Amino acid sequence: QAVALILLLCVSGMRAETARYSVPEEAERGSFVANIAKDLGLTAEELSARQARLVPEGEKQYLQLDQHTGDLVVREQMDREELCGQSEPCLVRFEVLLENPLQSFQAEVSLTDINDHAPVFLNKEIVLKITETAMPEARFFLESAQDPDVGNNSLQHYRISSTDYFHIYTRRRSDGRRYAELVLDRVLDQEQQAEVAFSVTAVEGGSPPRSGTALIRVVVLDINDNIPVFSRSLYTVRVLENSAKDTPVAVVSASDLDSGTNREITYSIVQNSEENLRTFKINPGTGHIRLKKPVDYEETKTYETDVQATGGGGLTTHCKVEVQMEDVNDNAPKVIITSLTSTISEAAPPNTVVSLFNVWDQESGNNGRTRCELPGEQPFSLTSLAADAYALVTLEELDCEQEAEYNMTVRACDEGFPPLSVSKTLLVGLLDVNDNAPSFSQDVYTMVLSENKPVGTSLGRLSATDADAGNNARVRYELGPLPPGAHAAASFVSVDAESGSMRVLRLLDYEGLRAFKVMVRAADGGSPPLSAQAVLRVVVRDENDNAPVVLHPPTDSSATAGKLVPRWAREGYLVAKVVVVDVDTGQNAWLSYELAKAMELGLFRVGLHSGEVRTARAVSERDAPRQRLVVLVRDRGQPPCSATATLGIALVDDFSDVFLQLSHAPAGRQKQQPQTPAEDLITTYLTAALGCVSSLFLLSVLAFSVAKFSKA
Repeated sequence: QAVALILLLCVSGMRAETARYSVPEEAERGSFVANIAKDLGLTAEELSARQARLVPEGEKQYLQLDQHTGDLVVREQMDREELCGQSEPCLVRFEVLLENPLQSFQAEVSLTDINDHAPVFLNKEIVLKITETAMPEARFFLESAQDPDVGNNSLQHYRISSTDYFHIYTRRRSDGRRYAELVLDRVLDQEQQAEVAFSVTAVEGGSPPRSGTALIRVVVLDINDNIPVFSRSLYTVRVLENSAKDTPVAVVSASDLDSGTNREITYSIVQNSEENLRTFKINPGTGHIRLKKPVDYEETKTYETDVQATGGGGLTTHCKVEVQMEDVNDNAPKVIITSLTSTISEAAPPNTVVSLFNVWDQESGNNGRTRCELPGEQPFSLTSLAADAYALVTLEELDCEQEAEYNMTVRACDEGFPPLSVSKTLLVGLLDVNDNAPSFSQDVYTMVLSENKPVGTSLGRLSATDADAGNNARVRYELGPLPPGAHAAASFVSVDAESGSMRVLRLLDYEGLRAFKVMVRAADGGSPPLSAQAVLRVVVRDENDNAPVVLHPPTDSSATAGKLVPRWAREGYLVAKVVVVDVDTGQNAWLSYELAKAMELGLFRVGLHSGEVRTARAVSERDAPRQRLVVLVRDRGQPPCSATATLGIALVDDFSDVFLQLSHAPAGRQKQQPQTPAEDLITTYLTAALGCVSSLFLLSVLAFSVAKFSKA
C-alpha cells in the first residue's frame, strides 16, 4: 500500500518528493502495490491518454503499470536477500513518465522481509576443548548461525539444552548481527567427566519463529598447559578497496606460557559468515591475514572477522579483526536516460523539455557527489529537478532551416580525486514547421514569344523555392488574381502546377497585342499554406506576316493617266511619290523601292527609301507622250514581303492642252470613269480650303487699308 502521497514533478523545474510504497518480498506476479492514477489525481483514461510508463533504475523491470486501471502491480517476484543482502532498507526505485506534456515523478518500493529462511549452523557439530582449570564465568566463543533475513525475522538469540556446566549468552556485533558466547557455570573435572555434550539452538524472531540446531561437544583437558592470549582482543585495520588478491590486511599475535610443543600456536578464521571465509585467509603459523579476492567498498563497507588461536595442548582463545574499507574513486558516474524526445517541433517555445535523465554514482562522500554539464554552445540547457535528476530543455527558439538536428553530449563528473566522468550523446532532430513562404527568384519575369506560335508553345519556367522541408517545401503554381483591366490575359497562358512552366493557350498577334501581364502565385503544401506572387510580363515579338500596302497611287485604272510631266522637265523633276505602309514593325516594316518596269529605260528613277519618282534625265521630244511605270516595294523581313504600284505618266507641252483635252473628252468616256466618293470628298475639302484662304486674304487687305487710313 502507499505510505506517502505522490507529488507531481513539473517540467518547469519544481522539485518533487519521492513517492514511497511497500510490498512484501516474494509477492506473486500481478500483486497490487498502489494506484498510480489516484495518487496523481488522474483518471485511468487520462493516465492512458498521456502514455504513462515506468522507467526502472536498473536494467530489470520488477514492476509494471496497468494502463487500464492505473494500478502498480508486481511483474517479477523479488527476493529481498538476492537484491539487497543484509542491507536495510531494500528499495526498488523507478520513475513514472507522462507525455503531453512531459512530466515525471520519482518513486520507490520498499521490500518488506518475510520469514523465508531459518537459522543454519554451517557445522552441525562444534567441538570445544576446555581445560579443567577453567574457572567459572569463563567465556568461550561459539560459531555463529547464518540467517539471511533481516529485522525481527533475523536471528535473535541462542539457547542450549539442559546442562549443569554452561549457560549461553547472546551478544550483538557492530553490524547488528548476533553471536553466542558459552559461559562456564562450574569447574570441569576431566577424571569425573571427560566430555560434556549438549545442543545449541539459534532462534529467529519471525512468526512463527524458526530455528536451527547444532551439537556442542566440550572435551575436558587435563591440567597440562595454559590458554593462549592475544596481544589485543580487537584489531582494527583499514584497507583500500580494489586491493589485489594476497594484499596484507593485518597480523594477529597470541602467546602461550607453556613450553615445548604446548606453546606452539595455530591461527585460524572462525566461521561466522560465508563472505568472511571467501574474502580473507590467515597463515596458521604466523597470523598474517591476507585477501583471498579483491574487495569492493560499494558491496561491503566493514568486515568483522573472528580469529582463533589454538595452543599445542588444544586450548583456544579468540580475538576480533575489524576490517574497514576505504572508498576509492573507482566508479565513474552513470547517466540514465529516463525519457528522450528524439524529435521536437522547431516552433517549440523556450524551456520545452527534450529529455529527462538521472546521474548516479555508487561511490560515497565526495566520490559520489556529481555535477552535470552540457559542453559547447547549444540552444539547450540543463535544469536540475531533484537530487541527481535533470531535464534537458530548449534555451531559445529553434530553426530547422539553420540546423536540422543537434548532436549533444551530456557530461557527468564526480568530485572525487582524481575526478571521473562519463559522457552521453543525445541526438535530437527538429520537425519542420511551415514558417517560410515560397520565394520567387525575381519579382518580375519577362518572357518573349514570337507571334503566331502554335498553341502549347512553352514560354519559359518560373521558379520559387521554399526554405522549409518535406511537404512544407513542396511548391505548386497557379495564376493569381489579375490587375484591373487585365482579365482577358488569363486566357492567353497557363502554368504547370508542379514545374512552373508557362505555355501559350492562343495564337498571339503582335499587331493586336504587343505585351500583357499575368500574376503567378506559388503556394507551399503546409497547413495553412503560405504563398508568394510574381508578375509575368509576356512580350510578343513581331514576325513578318504582313505585306506592304500601297496607298498612293490608287490601284484603279484611272491612275494610268494620273501624272503629268511637261516636256521641258529637267533631270530630278518630281513626278510622283509612292506612298506605302507596312503594319509590321522594325526591319519587317523597313521598306525599299525600286523600279521594276518602265517603258523608257533611263527616263525615270525611284528613291530607294523615299519612294519618290523623279526624272533621271531631261525629257526630250523623242520620248513617247505616255509612259507607264511599275514600282516594286519590298520590306526587310525574313522572308521579305513585297507589293507593286503602277504609275501612268503623260508627257505634255503645256498643261492647258491637257485641260482642253479633258473638257472635250467624249461623254461616254466620262461616264465610264465616274468620280469616286473619296474623290468627291477631296474636292469638297479643297474647295472649302480655297474659300477660307481667299477670305483670310481679303480680310487681311481690308485690315491693312483701315490701319493706313487711321494713321493718315
